[in-house]
Amino acid sequence: MKRPTIHDLATAAGVSVATVNRILGGTVAVRPKTVQRVQSAAEEIGFYGIGAIDDRARKISPHYRLGFLLQQSTRDLYQVFGKKIVTACRERRDEVIDPVVDFVDILTPETISSRLIALGDACDAVAVVAADHPIIGQAIRSLKEMGKPVVSYITDQSAPERAAYVGTDNWKLGRTAAFLITQTTQGAGRIAVFIGNHRYQCQDVSDASFRSYLREHAPRLTVEESRPTHEESSEAYRMVAELLKTTDDLVGILIVGGGITGVLRALREVSSERRSGIKVVCRDIGPETRKGLSEGLITAALCHPLEATSALLVQTMIDVIGPQAPFATLQRSIPFEIVTPENI
Repeated sequence: MKRPTIHDLATAAGVSVATVNRILGGTVAVRPKTVQRVQSAAEEIGFYGIGAIDDRARKISPHYRLGFLLQQSTRDLYQVFGKKIVTACRERRDEVIDPVVDFVDILTPETISSRLIALGDACDAVAVVAADHPIIGQAIRSLKEMGKPVVSYITDQSAPERAAYVGTDNWKLGRTAAFLITQTTQGAGRIAVFIGNHRYQCQDVSDASFRSYLREHAPRLTVEESRPTHEESSEAYRMVAELLKTTDDLVGILIVGGGITGVLRALREVSSERRSGIKVVCRDIGPETRKGLSEGLITAALCHPLEATSALLVQTMIDVIGPQAPFATLQRSIPFEIVTPENI
C-alpha cells in the first residue's frame, strides 16, 4: 500500500497542507485543537510523521501533576485501582498528565493527613481514599488554602473544603445488596454485616440503606450490628468463623469494607451444604473476589466500573484546578456494576 502523504493527512484531518507543514515544522503557532485533530487523523491513516506530531501536541498541551493517595499497597484491589488511574492519565489527549500514585498502609488519620499534605505539596490536585476524620478534614482545608484542590474518591469526606467527590451512589448500592439477599433467601434468618471502619462514609451509607430496605421489604430477616474488620482479612476470618460455630441460622453476609479474603476462608472451612445456604454480597472485585464468584461462594459483587470511574476521576481533578474551577463542590456519581458467577 502507498505510504500516506502530507496531502492525504490534510484531507483526513480537514485542514490545509500548509497547516500540516506548520505542525511538522514546529516553528509556527497552531491551535491545540487543530494539532489534536491532525494527531488523531495521523494515527488513523498511519502517517509516517506521527512521532513529530505527537511531540508537538505534548509541547502545546496543558501539563498537570496529579496525586492519588490510595490505601494498603498489599491489597490487590488498590493495586488495580492504581493501574487503572495511571492508564486513564496516559489516555488523555487534551493534556499531558504526570500521575503520582501513593499508598498508605498505616491507616491512622495522622499518617493519612501527613501523606496527603506531602502529596499536595508536589501536585496540582490530589485524590484521596480515606475514612472521614477531623484530622484529615484539616489537611484538606490546609491544601485548599495552598490552592491545591482535594477530590474524595470512592468514599466522601465531610470537610466542606473538598473540591469534589467521585464514586458510586452508596444509598442505591446498599439497597441493591439487600434486594439481592432478599431474593435469594427464603424464610427467617440472620444477616451479618461487615464494614471496614465506621468512619468510611461509603460503607456507613451502604449499611444504613441495606437495613432500610430490609425493614421495608423483608422483616423476616434479622440484621445484626455491623462489625468492623479494620480492613483486615484476618479479623474478618476470625469473626465469620466464630459466627459459623455459634449460629445455625446465618443466611446472608454483606461485606462493604476490606476482608473478603477472610470471609471466603471461613466459608471454605464448613461443609458445602452449609455454604450454599449463606448468600454473600460484597463490594468491588479483585482476584480473590473473582475466585469466590467462580466458586459460587459470592452471590454478587457491586463494583465500580474501573475504567470509567478512573477516567471520571481524572477529568474531575482537571476541572477543579485553576481559576476557572467551579465554586461549589462537585458531586459526580457513576453507576455501579453487578457482577455475579454467571457474568464474571
